Amino acid sequence: MNAADQARNLEWAQTIAAVAALFRSQFPAARANLTPWRDDPQTRAWAEAESVDLSFHFPGWNPRNQCRSVLVQLRLDGSPASGRPRLLGVVVRGLTYESERWRLATVGDWQPSGSHLPEPAVVDKLQFFCRELFDLFTAPPAEGDGRHQAA
Repeated sequence: MNAADQARNLEWAQTIAAVAALFRSQFPAARANLTPWRDDPQTRAWAEAESVDLSFHFPGWNPRNQCRSVLVQLRLDGSPASGRPRLLGVVVRGLTYESERWRLATVGDWQPSGSHLPEPAVVDKLQFFCRELFDLFTAPPAEGDGRHQAA
């Protein structure tokens, strides 16, 4: 589900902003898009309340990344509407206009697979970003940031 559609309260708006900031700390040239999916009946039929999806677009083709855009899908244990769910996993996909070039999932060895893999330094950044996401969802809330502790 589009991240913008999940930002129904201050807590989730802050969490989504933090996810975007974490990605941009590794890839400063990337521009965040909180609505990667079209809003049409067919797309809405496949919407999953337990997923928060956002994408990042680079200013052009990036040979190190082997993609032009990155789709980040956060898989949650429950819907954000029910409080602060636990992060189960992350899927990061490198995309071009034609197709998916590679995919990195936080299962198994966290290594990318696909037809055109990013350079090892980019893989390290993506893995670091994923670790930061798990830290974000498990860390106790900072004083006054409006987040509830994870159960």
